[in-house]
Amino acid sequence: MKTPILSRTLLAALTLGTASAVTPVSAPTWSNTGLSSATYVILEPRVEGNINLVGADQRKSILEAMKRDSAGAISRRYPAAKIATDAATPGAIRVTPTFIAPRSLVPWAKLGGRLDFELPNGQKMSAREDFGISILLQKRSEFVNYMYDTVAKQLP
Repeated sequence: MKTPILSRTLLAALTLGTASAVTPVSAPTWSNTGLSSATYVILEPRVEGNINLVGADQRKSILEAMKRDSAGAISRRYPAAKIATDAATPGAIRVTPTFIAPRSLVPWAKLGGRLDFELPNGQKMSAREDFGISILLQKRSEFVNYMYDTVAKQLP
């Protein structure tokens, strides 16, 4: 059966148009090379543990700091990396910053920070660091920034 010229031309145009419109995005790997030039999307931060240790206003400012400071820590660790705001950015590594609150505010309590990474290929990795309450008191308003800088040092 012969294919009409118009159909072949339309098929060729669609095929060529599709091929040229799709730009392959190389998926980053869990290596210094892969992470240093990747695009990251910071997802909504989470708090685990006793979230009632702080009031609603404090919690809101902590969550904002977590999103901002985790992005800053990644940018400082990997200066060539890009931080995107759209969670649907193709090829981006999705990062969830997490704060692990202690059960109670006693001198021996530990609190932690974690960055959970999901690479475009579905691979998941986490980096975590625990801190004593004394560091929180020492760093005060800069604690979240300090926490994520310390966590980011664990990355390849």
